[in-house]
Amino acid sequence: ELIWHPPHFQVRYEHWVNGLSGDWLVSRQRFFGVPIPLWYQLSEEGEPDYDRPIRPTWMPMDPSSDTPPGYEESQRGKPGGFIGEPDVFDTWATSTLTPTIAGFDGQMDLRPQGPEIIRTWLFGTVVRYPQLPWRHTMINGWILDPDRKKMSKSVGNVVTPLSLLHEHSPDAVRYWAASATPGMDTALDSGQMRVGRRLATKILNASQFVLGFPASDAVPIEPLDLSMLAALASTVDDATAALHDYDFGRALAVTEKFFWHFCDDYLELVKARAYNGSESARAALRTALAILLRLFAPMLPFVTEEAWSWWQSGSIHLASWPTLSTDGDPGLLSLATQAIGAVRRAKSTARVSMRAPMASLAIHCDAPTWDRLQPALPDLQAAGVIATITHDLTDTAPTFTPVLA
Repeated sequence: ELIWHPPHFQVRYEHWVNGLSGDWLVSRQRFFGVPIPLWYQLSEEGEPDYDRPIRPTWMPMDPSSDTPPGYEESQRGKPGGFIGEPDVFDTWATSTLTPTIAGFDGQMDLRPQGPEIIRTWLFGTVVRYPQLPWRHTMINGWILDPDRKKMSKSVGNVVTPLSLLHEHSPDAVRYWAASATPGMDTALDSGQMRVGRRLATKILNASQFVLGFPASDAVPIEPLDLSMLAALASTVDDATAALHDYDFGRALAVTEKFFWHFCDDYLELVKARAYNGSESARAALRTALAILLRLFAPMLPFVTEEAWSWWQSGSIHLASWPTLSTDGDPGLLSLATQAIGAVRRAKSTARVSMRAPMASLAIHCDAPTWDRLQPALPDLQAAGVIATITHDLTDTAPTFTPVLA
């Protein structure tokens, strides 16, 4: 009944349980811990009667300082008196009682934990609780040093989180951590944190750009805007499914991939139209921003909260999870992206500004593809500063021939 993330840890767990061949020790004679709440009567010779322990009638109690019923403290350790149990419980013997003692009134949905305690804490809790205490368990990996070696104080390769937070920012560190795969060890990677910081900065910059246009009650109606929203709807579905599977890294990856596509391609394609007052473009930009901020929020909580506060009331972390449905054609934005990409490559090769004019762009494709591209041509022409766009009929996959002015 217990669902494991990742599933292969269930196999490890079952192998260990099936291999049990002895009783579980409740104490390992350690110094610190919860006292075992028992006393023992001493015979007239001073020998403890371990077969008939004296049990307490109240809890909590400490047999080293509390006195059993019917005895006085002066009888402690004396023949005919009593002694307290000197041992303490093993950590797992007490912590596994948490659901019972804490009085959980319902099944937990998720319990995250490390791989080294599935045979101790997890096993003990499941055995002791009268029902399954949680439906899902997610196993984390270990954080290793940059050389993928275990961190150790004796080796001197331990890195404390505080220095990373100061150097890279909390969101950047969370970005690196969220990129990990459940159950897999992760090496400390400051380069990945720098990528996370760059992403956080881009989120702020993109938010400022989108919110620079006046808000309105308009809805997106232009085909390229609906195409972008259709692609975003697919991203929402993929990210949501990943989070339901407790795969935060995949949720972050699909969201980030779309976000950079949104910034690098869609924003550039519709920028001129948005500046020229297109309500459809502006509405699409705001819709996308509202959704993207919420998709990023679990992994990048601080930068998304900041951007959200610029135009929404309340915390983004109390906002509803995004949903989106649209009848747009996601392939239209993909085609337009291919075309503007060809224009950019031509300008980059020629070492001219991205705002340098193009004499023409020839699109080589079949008739259905050309018809499909028609709604995006004005945006493509404006974004690439293209004088004319022509069509060359072919029966192959679309290709593009840009000509500089």
